[in-house]
Amino acid sequence: MVILKSGVAMPERATITILFAKLRGFTRMAEALDPPVVLARAAEFFALVAAAVERHEGAVSNLLNDTLMATFAGHSDAPHAVQAAQEIRRDFTILKAAWQHDHDIRAAVAIGLHGGAAVFGFSGGTMPGQPLVIGDSVSVAELLLHRARAGEMVVSKTIMDALAASRFVLEAKELPLFRIPPREPLRIFGVLLDTRVDFT
Repeated sequence: MVILKSGVAMPERATITILFAKLRGFTRMAEALDPPVVLARAAEFFALVAAAVERHEGAVSNLLNDTLMATFAGHSDAPHAVQAAQEIRRDFTILKAAWQHDHDIRAAVAIGLHGGAAVFGFSGGTMPGQPLVIGDSVSVAELLLHRARAGEMVVSKTIMDALAASRFVLEAKELPLFRIPPREPLRIFGVLLDTRVDFT
């Protein structure tokens, strides 16, 4: 099952994997670029991320500013989400080089991944057909995105456990406990850049 594809009629609650991908550095530099350039580069980024997500049976749920949210159904799909994230990081290097060459844009992608229960469906009222995913797991995934530095991916222990159960190996370093009051401290792991020195 793929979350939030067309044809979902009734709201459901399910265990999903949530991926957030964000451009670091782009929004600030966009203030100095012509609007058509800004929109074209953003469209390229979103197309790159969406293609990776869809190749691994996920679905794009939301776009906002320089950030894309995608969902994958169930803990068994954590490997799919991680594979999509790995491809996003790999493929963005091509965009990054082109942007810097053509527009002197210095940008990087950051990714956060978490899994858990959420309610999903489509909104009604004044925004019929708008996909919605609501749950604490979504909030945690977004917070992990903000924990990831430029070029990095941060995942929760929930994701690492799901990967282990699927015998999927992700080379990630455990980071200091992530404190998100009033929740219990969260164990998190990062696929980091070699230049990262401290974990504060």
